Amino acid sequence: MENKDGEPEIIDQKLQVAASFKAFLLKNSTKSDMNLYDHLARLLTKVMDERPHNAVDVIEEMSLDVKRALLPDLQSTLRDAPLTTPALLLAEQQRLLFSREEEADQEDELVETALPNVMEISHYLEQACVGLAREEMHRIFLALRQLVDSQPLRSCRLWGKILGTESNYVVAEAEYKEGVDEEEHGMEETLRDADTQDDDEEKEGVDMNDLLPRSTHKPQPGVPNEPPGTGVNKFVYYVCKEPGLPWVKLPLLTAEQIKAARQIRKFFTGRLDAPISSFPPFPGNEANYLRAQITRISAGTQVSPLGFYRFREEEGEDEEEGPRDMYEVNPDFEGIPVAEMAESLSTWVHHVQHILQQGRCTWVNLSTKPEDGLDEEGDAGEKDEELDEPEPELGPPLLTPLSEDAEVFNTPPWSSRSSSALTPQYAVAVLRSNLWPGAHAYACGTKFENIYIGWGLKFAGTGYSPSVPPVPQKEYPRGPETTEALDPTLEEEESLKAALDEQQAEQDELESVEDDEDDDEDGD
Repeated sequence: MENKDGEPEIIDQKLQVAASFKAFLLKNSTKSDMNLYDHLARLLTKVMDERPHNAVDVIEEMSLDVKRALLPDLQSTLRDAPLTTPALLLAEQQRLLFSREEEADQEDELVETALPNVMEISHYLEQACVGLAREEMHRIFLALRQLVDSQPLRSCRLWGKILGTESNYVVAEAEYKEGVDEEEHGMEETLRDADTQDDDEEKEGVDMNDLLPRSTHKPQPGVPNEPPGTGVNKFVYYVCKEPGLPWVKLPLLTAEQIKAARQIRKFFTGRLDAPISSFPPFPGNEANYLRAQITRISAGTQVSPLGFYRFREEEGEDEEEGPRDMYEVNPDFEGIPVAEMAESLSTWVHHVQHILQQGRCTWVNLSTKPEDGLDEEGDAGEKDEELDEPEPELGPPLLTPLSEDAEVFNTPPWSSRSSSALTPQYAVAVLRSNLWPGAHAYACGTKFENIYIGWGLKFAGTGYSPSVPPVPQKEYPRGPETTEALDPTLEEEESLKAALDEQQAEQDELESVEDDEDDDEDGD
């Protein structure tokens, strides 16, 4: 044991250590300008005031709360101004898909709708290992419901999804009710005729002598476009980038756009107003190109089981008039076994019209016959020989089996299989297009559906090469007929004028002599 004389020294040492510890605790931080002594004092005060259960387990959270309480302005700013991300904005718009008006009567729910059961289609597509995620399909289903409620549509279905470099397109195929689309088209024609009439009235007040000369060349008439509701414009298509965003109606399709789309290959960007830079040039922007590709894909890949559709028999119909293009659902169709549909392509048929080389589904005669000629006396003259009528182009008729499709690049056009070999009694027949990668179809009993999910490009083979520009035109041939002569000098012009005057004088003198001789002969 230590002596009593050494106790004051030990006490002084303890006080020095305690003072150094307190000085260390009072040292402020360079980041937060706080010290540990004050923080522990506030923390212990908070623990004694609140007396939480199992304080040792929540001491870290309470310490964090004490620090946050000293920064009220910064903390309130972070909470009141959160960052708005594109995903959050999209979620806010998609939240409206799940809203439902309370005023809607239950009787309206029992009315037949133009929208099919997309979730049932999603179930079959999931068995075929095709389609989109279940959550996305449900959002698309609700988006299609909004489209049907806002537009006078007779039918509407999910056509598919076309991928793009910046964003994608969800495509809906629809048909207007009878008389809706025709009235809109007639209104457009009326406005166009009114604008033409206004232009004519403006030209009547202008002096014709002031107008520049116009060329009399008449270009060859182009292929007329098919009206809405027929041919390539039979259906109307709406697209949106994401479910919940506004639907945009694609424009009508022209024959020139179909022919140009067959000669180019372009990835979609996801912007409808994006220009199409290609050779040959495409007459339109990405919205027109998207509309052309959708129609081409539908014409080549929209299939159905054999016997599901039948031709509509109308009164006074003559079979010799041409191929029939009107069909209806066969009520007596009972379905084809899945095993048979998975093995044979003869059990599948095309139910969309083939697109001809003219860019139309129906052929038109562009040759013009010569008009009857009239002689000087006003009588009808002999008619010119009639031009040889071109042979009408005929494509494969509707409801043609897939077994008659031709191979392209030594590749079979279709591949068929069963969704499951372990449980064939519950399987579905799956069909995949090899010419349009991404196009699929399934059939199960009396139910079937087509869907496309891809980049919107046709299979071009392994040795694809784009079209090369034409050969540059040759320069004009050089010669005296095309070479410009040098301007003559003043002396050359005067000598030429003198020679011409002498020649003219000799010719006049010769004519006068001949006239005198003729007069003498008449006098004799």
